[in-house]
Amino acid sequence: MKKYSSKRSIQILAHLLQQYGIADIVISPGSRNAPLAIHFSEMDNFNCFSIVDERSAAFVAMGMAISEKKPVAITCTSGSAVVNYYPAITEAFYQNIPLLVLTADRPTDYVDIFDGQTIRQKDVFHQHSYGDFQLLEDSKEHAEEINFDTIKKAIELCFEKQGPIHINIPLEEPLYELVSELPTFPTVEKTIRHKEYDIPSNLIADWHTSQRIMILVGTRDYSPELENQLTQLIKNHSVVVLSEANSNLYHEKFFRHIDRYIFNFTEADFKTYAPDLLITVGQNVVSKKVKQFLRSARPKQHWHLDEVWQPDTYFSLTEKIELKPEVFFSKLLKHINLEPRPYYNLWDVLRDKKDARHQQFLNTVEFSDFYFFNKASQTIPENYNIHFANSSAIRYAQLFDFGKNKVYCNRGTSGIDGSTSTAMGFAIKNANPTLLITGDLGFFYDINGLWNQYIPPFVRIMIFNNGEGNIFKIIPGPGNANPNTLDEFIATKHRKNAEHLAKHFGFSYIRVEDELTLDRVMENFFKPDAQPKILEVNTYGKNSADVQKAYFNFMKEN
Repeated sequence: MKKYSSKRSIQILAHLLQQYGIADIVISPGSRNAPLAIHFSEMDNFNCFSIVDERSAAFVAMGMAISEKKPVAITCTSGSAVVNYYPAITEAFYQNIPLLVLTADRPTDYVDIFDGQTIRQKDVFHQHSYGDFQLLEDSKEHAEEINFDTIKKAIELCFEKQGPIHINIPLEEPLYELVSELPTFPTVEKTIRHKEYDIPSNLIADWHTSQRIMILVGTRDYSPELENQLTQLIKNHSVVVLSEANSNLYHEKFFRHIDRYIFNFTEADFKTYAPDLLITVGQNVVSKKVKQFLRSARPKQHWHLDEVWQPDTYFSLTEKIELKPEVFFSKLLKHINLEPRPYYNLWDVLRDKKDARHQQFLNTVEFSDFYFFNKASQTIPENYNIHFANSSAIRYAQLFDFGKNKVYCNRGTSGIDGSTSTAMGFAIKNANPTLLITGDLGFFYDINGLWNQYIPPFVRIMIFNNGEGNIFKIIPGPGNANPNTLDEFIATKHRKNAEHLAKHFGFSYIRVEDELTLDRVMENFFKPDAQPKILEVNTYGKNSADVQKAYFNFMKEN
């Protein structure tokens, strides 16, 4: 016989989640949220997942939401457990990933009287959520009606904003009173709002008078509709489309390796290649150089397309278009002429030259992180979704061709925390296999991402282990520090490897330390197995930072 929570607020919450089709719930154990855990796990419409570490659990849920493209709920007990959600909430906030954050709490009059596991939970995520709501205890007057309306508003806001929404749920004791039957609640009339948009005539005129039109696409999920629209815009060489690996665009006329082309731009080059109309799509771009380039170029017009975010990243924003890019371009294409512009040819000549230099360098590159990424780009099967960890991993990815794969990376806040957990959450909900490519520090930092009983056997993890945060040997600045300080406190040198962790968490494990072994094992690494697999590429002492610096120096030469 099924047993449900007797808490009316929990019953209403579950009913409304069902009404809006939110089925996946990641639960971290505790007593205060036990009524939610019991209730959700007993209901047939919910898929419940138990993840112990709240910080990891929130990233796992975020990965699920990315994969499913719909909200995922997370719930935890009160106190410090709640704020362990915060890193993932900030990431979801800046990436616009819908998380419904359900935090159990002590009754409101228990706050600040030194009751156990009681902190100021109301509005705790206010700076990084799209809505903050608090339910009433069941004993309060009109609690049922107010809670019903509050939960409905919160869920609809989660859909509208596609970001984290917090519902704090004070619960009075007793917590474990259960019932075998549930009351009937009314069907919900959904009132999710959708924006209407008519393209202004002045934008059409500005398009036709602009001679240098650049479309820069940042981090975003794959969209065949957007890809088709940009393909139409570029087919007559009307525009220049710059994209990155995590832009998920795959056309030969798109300029997909920004740093390969502009890393060594001079002030004169900034002027030569500058657009007069810049259209930005999506969110964070990885390349610092493109930010430097466009901030210096100061285009006369800058339109940004996004439903939520309108950042003035390049200090020249003139038009905030709060709309899905697909909707905007579908309207734009009906009103414009696709005339060839010499601006495309200018960039195309640059690309041909830099791509040739890139291939020349690959012919001589030694075993290093650079060598590993080149090999990976040639070997990964096309059905794999690739999650790149932050720092070095996503930067290396920009230099190589991963065009046959869907690419993901936590570029909302760009931190190393949670990359493993996000990838594992994505893998749980996706029919295609998932590969995580991560550096050593990012992997060890998120070890609890593997403390997860739902990881499918077709998951693969590649760790390039250079024994430190090698990014700090690449970027300008840290090298000015005393070498001992740099090694211990910034690059954080170490001699750890993942072998015992792999065994502990039930992964097959392979370690390679030279190019011949890497070439030999790479193909077999992706073959089916009863266990997920970790491939650790040990590049200790291979001067990977020097190899990357040599690459950009080589690219500088004519």
